[in-house]
Amino acid sequence: MKEHIDRFIRYLDLQRGASAHTLRAYRKDLEDFSDYVKKRAEDVEMIDVRAFVARQIKDGRSKTTAGRRLAAVRSFLKYLYREGYVRENPAKLVNTPKARRLLPQFLSVDDIFSLVQQPKSIGFLQTRDRAILELLYSSGLRVSEIAGLNMEDVNTREGLVKVMGKGKKERILPVGSKAVDAIKSYLVEKILLKRKDKALFLNNRGRPLSDRGVRRIVVKYAKMIGISGSIGPHTLRHTFASHLLQAGADLRVIQELLGHASLSTTQKYTHLDITHLMDIYDKAHPMASKDED
Repeated sequence: MKEHIDRFIRYLDLQRGASAHTLRAYRKDLEDFSDYVKKRAEDVEMIDVRAFVARQIKDGRSKTTAGRRLAAVRSFLKYLYREGYVRENPAKLVNTPKARRLLPQFLSVDDIFSLVQQPKSIGFLQTRDRAILELLYSSGLRVSEIAGLNMEDVNTREGLVKVMGKGKKERILPVGSKAVDAIKSYLVEKILLKRKDKALFLNNRGRPLSDRGVRRIVVKYAKMIGISGSIGPHTLRHTFASHLLQAGADLRVIQELLGHASLSTTQKYTHLDITHLMDIYDKAHPMASKDED
């Protein structure tokens, strides 16, 4: 099965433009599947795929992880079927384990304003951190997108940023005035230190800031305002989307801004909006009180 896996990974890389992270994840999932079934791809049956998924859950993996691994196997076998290597896709009718739906965590307007104002307005690292926090909330970027920004990707005059999203899909996003001002202040500090690297955001050694570095920045300032737990750059992305929805933005617009390939991915934010409205109703509407006279 190894040759088929290698062929499929090359297809994802060259034809689908999958990221290096996605390629590694697919290869790991498919190699684990191959080790489990110990069969040629041509001999794999539906019962093998079901047994593999059941084994994931029995071994303590979440239903979300098991579902993701099934999706990898399903895509792999679909590719082999389409290319004529197998007679059918035995994973096609295997049901995905239903995971408990978790709503994205997001911050209130007061919390996000407090968060972005934590870094001071002078100094290389402080202005860099302020620019990152402002940009994460202003444009809803993924952590990989903000870490991958180059100097040429940001147009402070027009208030635009060009990012390379998942599947190597490029999109151009608006940047709010506060974020533009924060980026300008950071660029002044960068010039003063004579740091000319093409990467927009650098670490304290003058090298491009990593995804992990961006996460540490968000966690650091979140703790400073008393927020802990599972907060990270993605929290600011969720906050960006949720606040837009609450302000009346069209779901299709939010989909484009976030770079979601499917509207169904964006629709999870409608649940947040309903929760938000119910909370307001319970607190403010005179008929919401459950107390009896």
